[in-house]
Amino acid sequence: MSESTYSLFQRGRRHLRAGMAAQATVALEKAKRREPDKASIREALGIAYFRIRRWSEAEEEFRKVLELSPVNDYAHYALGRCLEKQGRDVEANTHYKLASSLRPASEQYRARIRELD
Repeated sequence: MSESTYSLFQRGRRHLRAGMAAQATVALEKAKRREPDKASIREALGIAYFRIRRWSEAEEEFRKVLELSPVNDYAHYALGRCLEKQGRDVEANTHYKLASSLRPASEQYRARIRELD
């Protein structure tokens, strides 16, 4: 009996919570192959890639999340972090500003903008 997509997703999240990002990618990549348009899977995979310093792959996942949900403030913030890690500060700042405009109460988002301006 094959494992459900939801089970794979939950296993990936458990690995992330346990600080095992590399292991999380295995389950989350399988889940993504089954449901490539599921934003929650893409977001978790982006987080896992980010934590293991695979910046461009994390960027790709967060861009897909934004394609699926353009007003996802966290995806804008996370994409900004990926871009910043790749030295693309101006582009990163654009996403920090978008994240902040979507969630004005977030000090974390505003703090990133101040660091780059």
